Amino acid sequence: MINIVALGGGTGLSILLRGLKEVSNHITAVVTVADDGGGSGVLREDLGMLPPGDVRNCILALANKEPILQDLFHYRFSEGRLKGQNFGNLMIAAMVGISDSFEEAIKKISDIFAITGEVYPVSEEDIVLYAKLTDGTVVAGESNIPHEAIKRSKPIDNIWIDPKDARTSDVVIKRIQQAEMIVLGPGSLFTSIIPNLLIQEVCEAINKATAPVFYITNIMTQPGETDDFSVSDHLIAIEKFTKLKRIDYVVVNNGDIGTATLEKYDNEGAKPVLPTDEDLKILSERSIKLIKGNFVEEKKGYIRHDASQISKELVSHIERVYKTTT
Repeated sequence: MINIVALGGGTGLSILLRGLKEVSNHITAVVTVADDGGGSGVLREDLGMLPPGDVRNCILALANKEPILQDLFHYRFSEGRLKGQNFGNLMIAAMVGISDSFEEAIKKISDIFAITGEVYPVSEEDIVLYAKLTDGTVVAGESNIPHEAIKRSKPIDNIWIDPKDARTSDVVIKRIQQAEMIVLGPGSLFTSIIPNLLIQEVCEAINKATAPVFYITNIMTQPGETDDFSVSDHLIAIEKFTKLKRIDYVVVNNGDIGTATLEKYDNEGAKPVLPTDEDLKILSERSIKLIKGNFVEEKKGYIRHDASQISKELVSHIERVYKTTT
């Protein structure tokens, strides 16, 4: 089985993990901790703990326990003082309370759910994400950044974290060093993927690793983050704002999307991310290989990655790479 490290956050990483679980049982999910919205934000503010939401979703994606336990972990209260809060978040908060660290608490929860692989926060430090828009406005907080960008009709000009010298754990570095495949994305470029790479130790570990690095672009642009972005614009942003020095493959969907669904997304300001001739030129200059395929899945008018198809495609490329080097 291929040893895989996947970095990201939000729904993108958890969707991908469901596919990766089909092709490997050696999976490490490294999850952003910049989330400050929703129930996670409330617990972060009230209890001073790391936001549990993205970690919770990754545990669910890799879980192998009975559906009833997964449903309980996913349950969200609909009334009373706990309205809007997720039971899984509360369970993680309780486990943090009886553990020596957030990382230890996640390990205990992962054992309860008998997950395939491991889930780690990218850092145990209280990280706040900041962005400066092109009009000079500085926005604090992951959940506020796209909202303000849309409100002001100004794109992101710069992005950083506080503390700037935030550290990752030795085990995250070790897993990256041991990996045979490193995957970035899919997910929100500025609020799920780049925050992990703003931790310098993470970039250094990836730069030194022997494993190929895959970047999975979103199927559609994201209002407030990647408006009108091309494939290469995503890579240029990573180059500009982080110290990551290499991406070996870029994975792009070229499968058909229903007209009605495209119209819905277009009305919201989102467009397909498709490679142009200029993108191909830029990728070639950087010796980055492009992987195209039908990686889209439509459900009830929403577009998601077909994680199973992507995972099979990634593994086939890795197997060819290792076959030619042995």
